[in-house]
Parts: sequence; structure tokens; C-alpha cells
Amino acid sequence: MKKEIRVRYAPSPTGYQHIGGLRTALFNYLFAKANNGKFILRIEDTDQTRYFEGALEDIFETFKWIGIDYDEGPGKEGPYAPYFQSQRLKIYKEHAELLVQKGWAYYCYCDPERLERVKKEQEEKKLSIVGYDRHCRNLTEKERKEMEEKGITPVIRFKAPVEGKTSFEDKILGKIEVDNSSLQDFILLKSDGFPTYHLANIVDDHLMGITHVLRAQEWIPSTPNHVLLYKAFGWEPPIFAHLPMVMGEDGHKLSKRHGATQVMEFRKNGYLPEALLNFVALLGWSYNDSQEIFSLEELSKLFNIEKINKAPAIFNYQKLKYFNSYYIKKLSEDKFLDLILPYFIEKKLISSQPTKEELDYLKKLLPLIQPRIETLNEATDIVDFMFGDLPQYKNWEAIIPKKVEKETVLKILEKTKEILKDLNKESDDEIQNRLYKLAEEFQVKAGSVFMPLRIAITGTNKSPELFPIMHILGIDKVLIRIDNAIEKLKE
Repeated sequence: MKKEIRVRYAPSPTGYQHIGGLRTALFNYLFAKANNGKFILRIEDTDQTRYFEGALEDIFETFKWIGIDYDEGPGKEGPYAPYFQSQRLKIYKEHAELLVQKGWAYYCYCDPERLERVKKEQEEKKLSIVGYDRHCRNLTEKERKEMEEKGITPVIRFKAPVEGKTSFEDKILGKIEVDNSSLQDFILLKSDGFPTYHLANIVDDHLMGITHVLRAQEWIPSTPNHVLLYKAFGWEPPIFAHLPMVMGEDGHKLSKRHGATQVMEFRKNGYLPEALLNFVALLGWSYNDSQEIFSLEELSKLFNIEKINKAPAIFNYQKLKYFNSYYIKKLSEDKFLDLILPYFIEKKLISSQPTKEELDYLKKLLPLIQPRIETLNEATDIVDFMFGDLPQYKNWEAIIPKKVEKETVLKILEKTKEILKDLNKESDDEIQNRLYKLAEEFQVKAGSVFMPLRIAITGTNKSPELFPIMHILGIDKVLIRIDNAIEKLKE
């Protein structure tokens, strides 16, 4: 009978969720779904010194917003609960002591001062390997007893082999092998009774039946230690698949200097979960050369480890905006209105408790906004001039086109007022043709008529189409704005 595939995402609440973590969670989720397996969320919160306020809530909020759910984990207690490592300390202690009994681990009584002194001496001698010198590895029973009588609480260290090689097969990278002489006697259980990542991770993966470990390549140096732990316990290791690094376009590891990296930053900046999810799924994975738009449902059927690339994935913010723009255009009117409304409230363009009139007015603006924005937070910038009697002039100097005199622009604006008074009496095409004829009359290019008019009405040289704007504003407001521009020009 084929073994059920079980994978896990095991974040530490030591900071907010970032793109690399989201990619790891997503790949694990997709792999489980594509193979009718189980996706487990486990909180690795044993490093109490690095606990970050709000990090735990951020993990759950990220899952909720992005739209992926776990089969077992906090709040979904399965057969291997609890799923917080801080609630499993007894299990780790028992397993660490078991390794001592089996001769794979030992008690170490070295204090931090001694460890620091040894490290300093090694660095001064310029030794190739700097680390613990295995001082307590072969203490006699009498020496151990003397240490305990002094009241020293020991740590438990793993007894790493010093000869030969340790290797493992990586599903993505192939065979990886290290010389055992480069390994350290790493700590399994700290003196405060809390396990290190190495022990807790391996014990939980085994006890929770994890069959595949998909994680970032930064964990490759730790994997030989984990392989040795599986061997020491007499357990079969899972299949390892180390995911390619996520890099900025400059070839360096993705960081804040490249832009937003925290998942909730993208939410705040107006990205849709569908867009971010689709984009992140393609960071180091591709289905084929022709398709790049995938729903979560499609990805859950198509995902395959064999299609993960070895090479680093490049995080292209412009490409993400392309995906976001695509998904924004597909939103229904009601959904789009709901998503952009908070930005208009925040900018005080609409009251915090919007009236029916305000919502109806914003609905009229949706066709001007939806096709043009790449992120939701751009919505207000596209149409902020539609609020209030007069616009804020952002590109005033452009109201006088090159090679056109100010007096000519004033005359053109006066004439446009006469033409636009018929805005609701004639068709848009007829009004537009009259404006073109106005350009001929003054012997200027059409842009020398339309640009001053656009800036007079919108305050900017970059805005949605002018005729829909004028119809929504109404002829009275349009004429007031042209008058205001004329007065400002005369000044």
C-alpha cells in the first residue's frame, strides 16, 4: 500500500511572514494537494529568546488572506497534537536522553565563557574549523559526577562522527555529501530544557509521519546533522527537496532594499492574494513555457516537484504588478468597490461611514480606475481630482504647450467653454470634432487644445479619458474648473 504523503510548514514566530516563507508554505501545500496528501502547520516556538510579538497572529493571518489552509495544526488538532513545539518539551527531553543511552549523545558542562575562550583561541590560530572542541565528549563517570555536584546543569550534545562522509539524496539537487570531519558536536537539548531546532525538527517530523521535507536551500548545511540524527534513532529519513533561493534582480538574496518582502506589506500595498499566490508559485517552478496564469485550484492539480528549478528564482516586482493588474481587471464591480473603498476613506475622499450618494458616485468612477491600476492603492491617485470643486494642479506648467503662447491658450480655453456647453446636447464625437476644428482655427496641434483642457479639468496631464470624466463631473463643474484655470493663467 502506497504511503500517504505528509508535508509540513514549520515557521518560527520570530518575525513576520516573508516571501520565502510563503513560497515554502505554498509549495508544501500544493505538493500535498496534488498527491491527495496532508499539509501540516507546526509552530516551532522553542527559541523563546527570539519570540516576536505579533508574529504568531501574522502566520495565521497570512494563511487566511492568501487562501491556503492546513489539514492539521493549531485549531485543527489531528492525531499528532500538540502542534506547538513549546508544548512538546517532555517528548524532546526523552529523545535526547535516549540518544545518550545509545551512545550517540553526551552531557556537556562547558559554560559560555569557556566556549567563547576556545573559539577565540581557534580564531587566533586560524584553524579551518572553529567550534566546540568536544571537551566533554569523553568525560569519565567520576568527572561528570563532579560537575553535577557543582550544580552545573548540562546541555546534551550529539556525538558527530569524525571520519568518513555523510550524504543524502535531494529531490531537486541530487546527491549531496560532506566530510564528517567538518561536522560539529551540536547541541540537542539546552540547559533550560528546551530543544534546539535540530532535535525538535527531526523528532516531530518522524512522530508526525512527515514523508517529504520541502524547505529553503539555506537548510542544506543542517541536513547532514539531521540525516545523522535519523540514523542514530534508527528511523527512515524523509525525502528532502531544498527549494532554490529567492533573489532580487541584482542577484543578491531578496531583502528590504529590493522592496516589500513581508507578505502583509504586499496586502497593505494593494496586491491581491490571487496575484501574489500565482506569482510566488512561479518562483522556481514552472508547468510549461506557455502558461503563467494559474488559479490555486489548477496549481493544486498540476504541481510537481520534478518541475522545480535548481537555479535561484528572481523576484521581479514589475512582473508581480503585471499579475496584479490582470487579476484586478477580472474582479467584479462589487468586489472591486469593496477592495478600493478603504483607500478612499483613508485619503478622506469619502467619509468613514460612506453614504449611498458617495458609493454611487464612486461606482461611476470604477470604469476609469479598474483598467488602469496595477495595485489597489493606486486607485485614489487615478481619480482624486474628481473630488471637490477644484483639482489640485500637479502638472500646471504643461498647460502651456511648447511653441504656443499663453495668450493663445487663454483664447483656446475660452472657446472650449462655448463648445462644452453643448456637452449633453451633442454626441461626444461631435464635441470632439469641434475641438479638433478649434485646433485648426488656431493653427496648433490637437494636443495643444486637449492638453490645456485636460489640465484645467483634472489638474494633471495624465488622467483617464476626458469625456467620461466630464460627464461624471457634470458641465457646471467642468466650466467652473476651466474658469479657474483661466484666472490662474492670467495671474
